[in-house]
Amino acid sequence: MVVCHSLPSELVTLFAAFDKDSDGRISPSELRVCMKTTLGEDVSAAEAEALVASVDADGDGLLDGDEFVRLVSAAEVMAEDERRRGLREAFGMYEMEGQGCITPTSLKRMLGRLGSEQGIDDCRAMICRFDLNGDGVLTFDEFIVMMNAS
Repeated sequence: MVVCHSLPSELVTLFAAFDKDSDGRISPSELRVCMKTTLGEDVSAAEAEALVASVDADGDGLLDGDEFVRLVSAAEVMAEDERRRGLREAFGMYEMEGQGCITPTSLKRMLGRLGSEQGIDDCRAMICRFDLNGDGVLTFDEFIVMMNAS
């Protein structure tokens, strides 16, 4: 196996798993196989080639260690963007229309819709736990902190 010294240590094992022929490079076909077996993602040959091409700095149609790191980083950014969109959508369900925040009243209303009847004091206590600036409501950033804590 060719060892790629430029890879962060946490990615060495992952790179080796994708580099089936141990040549120090990952081909689009190796990428496809490993995405299916390790991540459960079924990508077409064209999609795998496009993924490789998106970070292939030297134009050889293969991923070296640095290019692999860029691909993993891009995937992490895309996953975080998707997660943030989902959180924004969830936040929108709880916030009071036009307020841009979750109030005890809007939290009580949404919990009631979800079948969990809570008193207004209980809702204030729930908000207080994650209300970082002490204004009695949850902003989107405070909501993210709350969701990361659970």
